[in-house]
Amino acid sequence: MPLSVLAILTGLPLLLWSAGRFVDASAVIANHFRISPLVIGMLIVGFGTSMPEMIVSALAASQGNPGIALGNAIGSNITNIALILGLTAIICPIAVKSSILKKELPILTAVTFLSLFLLWDQGLSRLDAIILLVVFFALIGWTFWVSTKHQQDNLAVEVQQELEQNVMSIRQATMWSIGGMLLLVVSSRALVWGAIKIATQLGVSDLFIGLTIIAVGTSLPELASSIVATQKQEHDIALGNVLGSNLFNTLAVIGIAGAIHPMEISASAFYRDIMVMTALTLSLFVLGYGIKGRGSINRFEGGLLLCCYLGYTAVLLFQAMSA
Repeated sequence: MPLSVLAILTGLPLLLWSAGRFVDASAVIANHFRISPLVIGMLIVGFGTSMPEMIVSALAASQGNPGIALGNAIGSNITNIALILGLTAIICPIAVKSSILKKELPILTAVTFLSLFLLWDQGLSRLDAIILLVVFFALIGWTFWVSTKHQQDNLAVEVQQELEQNVMSIRQATMWSIGGMLLLVVSSRALVWGAIKIATQLGVSDLFIGLTIIAVGTSLPELASSIVATQKQEHDIALGNVLGSNLFNTLAVIGIAGAIHPMEISASAFYRDIMVMTALTLSLFVLGYGIKGRGSINRFEGGLLLCCYLGYTAVLLFQAMSA
């Protein structure tokens, strides 16, 4: 047990740190070859923030542990909405802008219902996974096409400012890009190994470990960036981080894991975890539009989201101990 805990305690921070270094280095390399800041922000930075979930789930699926792969994706979505938005709103209420209500929230809701439909038979086949991945890349292409129509794109400006502050040379960037990817693989292996060992020793399912420890751990970057963004009054970034991460998890993370290792989904995973994820996604619509048409996530509503997360986790623990 001590060695398993050590593997998680060292693997998780190393995973998050190496993902950050890989993203920074890759952005410098892309900028060196004159790739536009908008493309860098959308593809490299966008992929990089969800890379921990993707690497962990892909590795778990390849090793025949689909519970960790699925639990990581679903658990991260639940954590992002209930825990991260809940805590963030308690610290600083989040204003929901009309652009998010018109575009991001409907897309995330549609994608959530798509995954619900595909997983209705309590199985994730390769065809299901391919459908999710096709939708994912279609959304990436559509988002890029729409963004190029706006010459003064906020994301492009922000990325350009970050690149100007980064003094990393192309040689250093190349080394960190390769080293960061290697560290990502090594740290994710340690994390998955430790999670499997703990699940075995405690007699709980790998799905439980994926829904709790790994999901919270891999969602820490979203928590930090959302809190910082709201304190700077950048509410669209705070909410956009969560919505973008959930889209990535639902389409790419589950899609990649399913393409590597098709899996059966237990009744509890579907009727408990996937339904909770769906309900929380729908709750964002209620909170976003508001009763009087002025949508926001205030401190009281943030507290409700946090209570939902604590209650959900309590149910997981009770069922795991009763099994």
